[in-house]
Amino acid sequence: MHPEYQYLNVLKDILETGVIKHEFNTGIELKSVFGRIMRFDLSQGFPLLTTKKVFFRGILHELLWFLKGDSNIKYLVDNDVHIWDEWAYKPYKKASEAEKVPPITQEEFITKIKADSAFAKQWGELGPVYGRQWRRWKAADGREIDQLAWAIQKLQSHPDRKHYIVSAWNPEYIYEMALPGQSMAIAPCHTMFHFRVTNKEKLDLLLYQRSCDMFLGVPFNIASYALLNLIIAQVAGYKPGEFVHILGDVHIYSNHYKQVQEQLKREPRPFPTVKISPNKKNIDDFVFDDFSLENYNPHPPIKGEITVVGGF
Repeated sequence: MHPEYQYLNVLKDILETGVIKHEFNTGIELKSVFGRIMRFDLSQGFPLLTTKKVFFRGILHELLWFLKGDSNIKYLVDNDVHIWDEWAYKPYKKASEAEKVPPITQEEFITKIKADSAFAKQWGELGPVYGRQWRRWKAADGREIDQLAWAIQKLQSHPDRKHYIVSAWNPEYIYEMALPGQSMAIAPCHTMFHFRVTNKEKLDLLLYQRSCDMFLGVPFNIASYALLNLIIAQVAGYKPGEFVHILGDVHIYSNHYKQVQEQLKREPRPFPTVKISPNKKNIDDFVFDDFSLENYNPHPPIKGEITVVGGF
């Protein structure tokens, strides 16, 4: 059976058995199940969904942004990737409603981020989100811990160990646990990932994702962490193994119900492949042009509005 049916079967499961909940900020209805798992053998193709076209260019730029340890949307905006725009605009809009800054639309806000470096430095920051935690976790003594570099070095020197975990879940910067003004723009949905080497040959990656927007977010997450697996395998000197995706709260928002029903009518097509420049061996050296997506022939895209969640 095509591995994409794992994803499609979870969509169907949510529609048929999910409990109805409501999102905290917007009040929008959603259907939710709890605790699901998907597995993808990366030797059998790259798991970029085919039952709708998925924005690979955005996935790649976002992952490179994470790997830089960056937390400002300017890199993404400069590369015409707008998946984080709403979260940066949200505090600006709040400040404008309090008459602290001039009111501007989100489109005007993003144009200003691109054109004005000082404005971007002030308003483009999302707080210590994924990349910052992966590469520059701030320790109590002031050090910045590079979790990912540590994991790579240990994978190379001690492949049989079991503790190669990278966490984005840092309570010091999450919800009410953070000091005022120090919280991340959104608490990490994909919270931690775990590497394992199989038979000193293949690198496996397991992701635990606490909150799973199954229609819009999860297709990105599958591809992003599969791509991360390919990158780290190359850097550490292994073949890509299996990507295991553990899903916590798995949900579909009500403004995506019709889109999901349309997607479920479609038959998966063969997965594409991703090629990476073989000469790149350092995690800090990768750039966009080192990657190529080959033989991707998906069904047409299915549009859906993003639900800007988070806050407390």
